[in-house]
This record gives sequence, structure tokens and C-alpha cells, in this order.
Amino acid sequence: MTPDRDAQDPVAAPGLRSMTPDRDAPEAVAAPGLRERKKERTRQALSDAAVALFLERGFDAVSVAEVAAAAEVSKPTLFRYFPAKEDLVLHRFADHEDEAARVVAAGRRAGTAPLDALYAHLLDGLARRDPVTGLCDHPEVLAYLRLLYGTPALVGRLHAYRVRSEAALADALAAEGAGGVDGLAARLAAGQIVTVLRVLAEENTARIADGETADAVEADAMEAAGLAFRALREGLAI
Repeated sequence: MTPDRDAQDPVAAPGLRSMTPDRDAPEAVAAPGLRERKKERTRQALSDAAVALFLERGFDAVSVAEVAAAAEVSKPTLFRYFPAKEDLVLHRFADHEDEAARVVAAGRRAGTAPLDALYAHLLDGLARRDPVTGLCDHPEVLAYLRLLYGTPALVGRLHAYRVRSEAALADALAAEGAGGVDGLAARLAAGQIVTVLRVLAEENTARIADGETADAVEADAMEAAGLAFRALREGLAI
């Protein structure tokens, strides 16, 4: 279900990886070695084969053996790349798991506060129609999201992804010493930030699922992002 893999950056146009419409990546990423590139191509091929089957027949109706057969690999090979069936779908979120942490740790200019950097990153994602912001009406992205949020096992797995995202962001905030936060304070700040990003994305996703276009929702999405981050700034000194 990849629209045009060559036109996209599977690493920096994060998330939803191969389904991200053709837009410029926000930041350069160091090229991996040949071995890692081969592994990533294999992971992507396995994920693509699985998602195509899941979209056609439903997640629960497709076995891991069928995915392996469609991708022309053995089950043991598939499990070396994806320990669980759900991971075949969530692979498309993998680049986002530590995205907020990367923005804080390495993606902001000197003197820029973490919240300001995260807010600018969100606005950039909205402008690019990054699927993770929910402001994307690309048909293949919408089909993927219906699969994801319509499958209880995948929703449960997504929760674990968010927990890891919070932990990574908390570590980055503590390491930066933002606002003097460390330990519990960093975890509380990270939890609030990740929750805000999730709620904003869910609001955009819901409106588009109800039939609105991304262009029609954009102004409200930008306004909501501003409101949310103003509230975060008032409560977090970072």
C-alpha cells in the first residue's frame, strides 16, 4: 500500500512510514550502513505485505503464516524482525516513538526551550500533513488508521508505544536539565506533553474521519495546538 516509496523518506517523514504523502523531510538523517539498509527494506516489505492483507481481510482473520507466505519468507525469519503480529502494523509508528525526545535532545537550536521546539515541530508536522498529527486525508493513511483504531489488539499495543515515548521524552528532559526538572518532575512533564500531542491528533483524526478535509481542519488544528502549548507553558517551566 505504498503510494510512491521513492518519493518519500521512510525515516524522517516519520511515521506511518511508507504511507506518508510526498513532502519534504524536516531534518536530515545520517545514512545507515548497507547491512542496516537491507534489514530496514526487509522490515518494510514484511510490514507492507502484512498491512495489505490486514486491510483486505481484517487483522484477526490473517495468520502470521499467511503474512510470511505473502512476503516469501519463513515464519522464523518473520519473527526475527517482528516478535509479535501487532508489531507488523505498529512498525509504521516506530520512527515516532522517540521523536519528541529527539526534538528535545538534538533537534532544537541553542537557546530554544524544549516546549518551544516541540511546538515548532508540531506546527511543521501539521503543515506537512504528517499522519501522526492526525491532519492527513490521504486515502491510504485513513485506511491504515481505521485498521489501527478498529482493532483492539493494536490499540492495546499502541498504549505500550506511548508509554515508551513518554519515558524517552522524560529521559531527554532530565538530561537537558530543562527547567531544573529531573526524576518524577521530568516524567510528569513528559506525560503531559505526550498526552497533549495525542489528544490534538485524535481530534484532527476524528474530524477527517467524519468527512472533513485536512485543508478545512488545518486552521482549527493550528489554533488548538497554540492553545494547548500555551496551557503547557503556564504549567511547565521548561
